[in-house]
Amino acid sequence: MGGHAEYIDGFGRLTLSQAVYIAQNSEGGVDQRLANHLERKLSEVWRKLQAQPNSYVFPDDEFALFNYYKSRFEDSDVVRNATKRYWDNRGRS
Repeated sequence: MGGHAEYIDGFGRLTLSQAVYIAQNSEGGVDQRLANHLERKLSEVWRKLQAQPNSYVFPDDEFALFNYYKSRFEDSDVVRNATKRYWDNRGRS
């Protein structure tokens, strides 16, 4: 996923990190086209995490996406543990 840019109508080609950044800094609500893109990406990452709930480590862009939607996952041990793995693995590349 990393630096892979996808076309989003009204925004052009954006990486996931860029899309999350724009959403985080949107005053007055997020554009529906961008919100739909992020929701689709969130579903993709959630499937990856569910497939490897005890070992999947978020890349930075996926961590930013989950952090953006963190309120949805406050009760999820899977996400809590994945977040811990993310921080535990920072700087170990």
